[in-house]
Amino acid sequence: MTRSRNGMRRRGIGLAIGALLGALATACSPLGAFDRLVPKDRNGTLVAQGLAYGSAPRQQLDVYAPRGGCGQPRPVVVFFYGGSWNSGTRAGYAFVGRALAAQGFVTVIPDYRLVPDVHYPAFVEDGAAAVRWASANAGTYCGDGRSVVVMGHSAGAYIAAMLAVDPRWLGETRSVVRGFVGLAGPYDFAPFDVDASRAAFGQVADPAETQPVTWAGTGDPPALLLYGTEDSVVRPRNSEALAARLRAGGVTVAQRAYPKLGHVGILLALARPFRGRGPVLADVAGFIRSTAKVKDADRR
Repeated sequence: MTRSRNGMRRRGIGLAIGALLGALATACSPLGAFDRLVPKDRNGTLVAQGLAYGSAPRQQLDVYAPRGGCGQPRPVVVFFYGGSWNSGTRAGYAFVGRALAAQGFVTVIPDYRLVPDVHYPAFVEDGAAAVRWASANAGTYCGDGRSVVVMGHSAGAYIAAMLAVDPRWLGETRSVVRGFVGLAGPYDFAPFDVDASRAAFGQVADPAETQPVTWAGTGDPPALLLYGTEDSVVRPRNSEALAARLRAGGVTVAQRAYPKLGHVGILLALARPFRGRGPVLADVAGFIRSTAKVKDADRR
């Protein structure tokens, strides 16, 4: 009877998640319902919630960490979620925080100010403030504030990319950024021909200034660029263009293309029920572990 009940429960969860996936298929909607449904990574846990990194209501963040003692300071990941720069909450991405923490990383997930209340560059400025906070405070949670990887999905990958390649935002703190991980990110999307990009960037006099491909080059941290071959929201050519620009500057770049994954599917592959769809979590974790070993003397 217990086995039967467990099977029914799993089927029920599967049906509910399947319905939710259908609703998410065309946009980066808030994922709170999804997060409540998926089984949790027990080795990664929420250790701090609603910490302020600025004075605005949306300038708050959550911290996830591996269970167990500290031992050696752990690499720090700052993850920025997507949502067309106009939607999203950090609570909906707890599954990402737990997944990365279970791999051994202290993980910070910030909210940031959104369109239409703000426009570019406010959300990039918020990202920079969150990274500075993470570098300064990671030690409280057994993290190494000198070893930070910026990571994001979709619009969040854009924010992470700008922090990694554009020196205007982080100043001296940029030296602690050991790597950049982008999932389905827009890096080369000017001119602005969709509503979301027009709303976020349309007021900028020089669109090229807003593009990661404009800034990418020599001295940038190593990058891992991930995308699904079925992504029709942010085309894979964005990752290809950024990879080419980074490589031209002598930067180490790894690319991963996942067959049959789309724009949302590549993110959901970080969650336990969907890891069989593509080794996204394993690829991300391997990259972070390798970049964390980079010494200051090895950085250009």
